[in-house]
Amino acid sequence: MKKYIVILIVLAVVQVQAQTKRPLTPKDVYRLQDINAPQVSPDGQWIAYELSTVDSAKDKRNTHLWMISWDGTQQLQLTNSAGSESSPKFSPDGRFISFLSDRKTGDDDKNDQNQLWLLDRRGGEGKKITSVKGDISNYIWSPDGKKVLLVMQDEDFTDTASSEVRTPYVIDRYHFKQDYVGYLDRRATHLYLLDINTQTIDTLTTGKYDEVDPDFSPDGKRIVFASNRTAEPDKNENTDIYIMDTKPGAAMQQLTTWPGTDHSPIFSPDGTTIAYLQGTSSEAFNMYGLNMVATINVSGGSPVLLSKNTDRNIHNICWSKDGKAIVGLMDDDRSVNIVSFKTGSGTMEKLFTGEQAFYDIQLNPASGAYATLFTNITTPIEIYALENGNNRQITHVQDSFTSPLQIATASGFKSKSKDGTIVSGILYKPVNAVAGAKLPLVLYIHGGPVAQDNFEFDIIAQTMASAGYAVAQVNYRGSDGRGLDYIRAIYSDWGNKEVMDILGAADYLVAQGIADANRIGMCGWSYGGILTDYTIASDTRIKAACSGAGSALQLSMYGYDQYITQYETELGVPWKNMDKWIKLSYPFFKADKIKTPTLFMAAEKDFNVPTIGAEQMYQALQSNGVPTQLVIYPGQHHGISTPSYQVDKYTRYVNWFNTYLK
Repeated sequence: MKKYIVILIVLAVVQVQAQTKRPLTPKDVYRLQDINAPQVSPDGQWIAYELSTVDSAKDKRNTHLWMISWDGTQQLQLTNSAGSESSPKFSPDGRFISFLSDRKTGDDDKNDQNQLWLLDRRGGEGKKITSVKGDISNYIWSPDGKKVLLVMQDEDFTDTASSEVRTPYVIDRYHFKQDYVGYLDRRATHLYLLDINTQTIDTLTTGKYDEVDPDFSPDGKRIVFASNRTAEPDKNENTDIYIMDTKPGAAMQQLTTWPGTDHSPIFSPDGTTIAYLQGTSSEAFNMYGLNMVATINVSGGSPVLLSKNTDRNIHNICWSKDGKAIVGLMDDDRSVNIVSFKTGSGTMEKLFTGEQAFYDIQLNPASGAYATLFTNITTPIEIYALENGNNRQITHVQDSFTSPLQIATASGFKSKSKDGTIVSGILYKPVNAVAGAKLPLVLYIHGGPVAQDNFEFDIIAQTMASAGYAVAQVNYRGSDGRGLDYIRAIYSDWGNKEVMDILGAADYLVAQGIADANRIGMCGWSYGGILTDYTIASDTRIKAACSGAGSALQLSMYGYDQYITQYETELGVPWKNMDKWIKLSYPFFKADKIKTPTLFMAAEKDFNVPTIGAEQMYQALQSNGVPTQLVIYPGQHHGISTPSYQVDKYTRYVNWFNTYLK
């Protein structure tokens, strides 16, 4: 009898806890923390990482550094300044943790560039060890811990005058603008060697070309890096791998000659081999391609393509401790899995697979295990340890976020498009959905286009599911995770097969009795916004839409956004291929056919997909008497970063669909 009483009490407690949980709302953005950049200490006992939290009073995110023991039992905050810190790394002896920060010290309050700082793990405040005028984008320690290799952009001399008026932008580049950066000048990114003790800096590379992705050889005598040293780097993405001695004026040796991208080189533990990523595409613009794992001898020769038969995108590679395998992340049909490739045979082994996503992977140099970032549908990103065939959670920073919430579950589905193509998707349902009842459906479409919706925690999908909608993410043709042919299916043919796939998914969910055919909405950002425009111009079944950072009159984007290399490679110049440009601009030229009430959104400083794309479609629908609204987020770039604007964006999604679908 006592046994049954205990069971009843437990069930009652579980029921009460379930009843006290609440739906997720847009304002939960303020509570969601973000973990990034895990770094394992040389002794394998600690992991340093970035933790980003929202300061609601200042309406911004602050990023500070934390450290947690490998077993997860000890955790401490390392920094807590008025600024932010990023890129934590342990010195080779484990004594120091270095990081980048633009925090002010009084003597350089006008310098807003990142500087390198050192924090002694034995105690004390962080110490700034550089006062450079160029922007430090990356850095690595030399193996002996005496020097640090800095990746730094040339100094900007345009604002040195005492006047508060900026000098005019003088532009002579083919590719002349970039989101977050702005208008581009001729400054290059070079490699510099900082002596930790004397704090003197030697210049290793100079000239008009960029050098990026450096790595030290195990003995510290050489460095390897990637660089595009073609006659006009703006007109192609042909980066190659170079090697040189670690001293000023040393000669560079070019190791690779592939006309596409070779990047992210790393030395093997014994220093004899370099692993790197090679793009499959040899065209000037490499969006429609995959990364393959490759190796090459440090003296050159023919590369070995270890993953050439995998037909999946590989990224974030590292060597195994014994140097016999290369471990990395693989995008595979809605999942990001961990795989390894034997360096001798190229044999692939799937280490961790399933309905989940891994981001970043770092070798534990002491044990040979790995630290990684892990997420699934119900779990925001946390740090996990991959050891002995197990995936063990280390951090629990998201527990406070998820504990009061009703988190929607999701399941994968596959639909068939009208031309017979099988398309993968993910379906979220409201927590309290009534079995058998047809739900209003929101098609929530990813950008890219070469990306994929994963089995990961997505606060936007969760927000709309909490508001009572079935939410379908559709990995249309052009998406990653299904191989090269699937990606290239939309090459020079935008708004055709993708729309077919999206509508095919909607048809499937209606036929399954899940979605109400009369209450279908659609939203997306970037290429998701572009596809929203294409879809509402193709089919009147979409009863409400939210198009974010989209475009429709593609002809008007030539020379106005940052994609000039793609346009001329994929579509040709407008004056020689006008029919193609007009065809791909059909949402604008068919604006009188659109009947869908549509909310258009854009970011004021977006050079990726500028506001003109939203403004033109908003004006067209206004002129045609279709319910519409335009929202411009001040001071934002392509990715909305201000927390209150994120809350506003998600709230407007829900309100717009509530108005027209409920």
